[in-house]
Amino acid sequence: MKRASFINLFVLNTYWIGLSFMWNSLHIIILPAVLLKYVPETLKNTYLGLLTFVGLIIAMTVQPISGWFSDRWRSRWGRRRPLITLGTALDFIFLAFLGWAGGLVWLAIGYIGLQFTSNIAHGPVQGLLPDTIPPEQHGVTSGLKNLMDMAGLVVSSLLMGRLLDPQTADPLKPVLVVAAVLLVCALVTILGVREAPSQGSTSERPQPSQSPESKTLYRDLLSVFRHRPYAWLIASRFVFLLGIYDIQVFAQYFIRDVIPTPNPVKLTGDLLAAITLGLIAFALGGGWLGDRFGHRRMLYVASGVSAVGCLLLPMVRSPNTMLFYGGIVGMGVGLFLTSNWALLNRMAPATLAGAYLGLTNLATAGAGAVGRLGGPVIDILNNANPGAYSGYTAMFIFGAVCTAASALLLSPVRTD
Repeated sequence: MKRASFINLFVLNTYWIGLSFMWNSLHIIILPAVLLKYVPETLKNTYLGLLTFVGLIIAMTVQPISGWFSDRWRSRWGRRRPLITLGTALDFIFLAFLGWAGGLVWLAIGYIGLQFTSNIAHGPVQGLLPDTIPPEQHGVTSGLKNLMDMAGLVVSSLLMGRLLDPQTADPLKPVLVVAAVLLVCALVTILGVREAPSQGSTSERPQPSQSPESKTLYRDLLSVFRHRPYAWLIASRFVFLLGIYDIQVFAQYFIRDVIPTPNPVKLTGDLLAAITLGLIAFALGGGWLGDRFGHRRMLYVASGVSAVGCLLLPMVRSPNTMLFYGGIVGMGVGLFLTSNWALLNRMAPATLAGAYLGLTNLATAGAGAVGRLGGPVIDILNNANPGAYSGYTAMFIFGAVCTAASALLLSPVRTD
């Protein structure tokens, strides 16, 4: 496999901008604001948590299965891009539901349907990196991938915080912008990546004497748990992201309740932008440092930095300190995501890269799903002692514990 140019790396990763822009716009800005029109104020964290929990369980299920099918897909356009195209095309149907949502039921249908269709594409797109990029460039490529993710997050945070009126919370205009960004980014990757035709080898095709497709799927996906270092790396990712997502999803409600600001939607966007700027710098630097000194070492540093940032956040009572402490968390997250993703790509078997990388969504979407279950806990603690906001304090402490604990799960991971 020959060395890839920067243009190749950029085109391959452009789709991540669209995905990041879409999901961060929805999870952090649009859904929390629009949901307030349909649910009781004292149960807002509960409704947001449970709705997104269901969606992320679907994502966690669909993504590895779609990745597995793309490993075995045979076409002259390659094995990844056909499913990426299908999933992206279906996304626009459910974005339309979200844009014209006229109540809680339609909002839920649009969101849950989008989780299903988007992850049809998400599983295969992860397989493009190990398919087309040589191992010695995985660290740099992972850093660029995270840069693209964060670029989508920064732009969505700043733009959506200004596009969405907190008084009317009309999602139509923001959702149209999301659809346009997703379309452009998808076209760049789908048309720009050069996949070889995938006809499949005889050994890869199911034979009459072999297990049926469902058993083969089960066997291939289960094999990741026999690859102990890979399984522990996924577990470390799950624990780390559990602490981060628990904070991220309820940030807008924390700001609305605790920080004196006339526009909590805008401040939420600014907060996420501040976190992301720190994340971008350390995601890029982390890719280079990980290739040079070891990605496992960078993961230990990331866990410590993130835990410190989480412990500082309960003391926030002004927008400026919120932005500063959030930036510290972003530094740790940037280091973690780059080094973790580089190791996952390095350790995934070439013939099952789509399935293995799809299974990382057990950690990513799984952490997001479990983190959403903190919503009812936050409401219970907040309502038990009105004005103290004990639920948010518990949320930040939980984040610190999780990010620190993720380092303890790295002992079996020996790859550097």
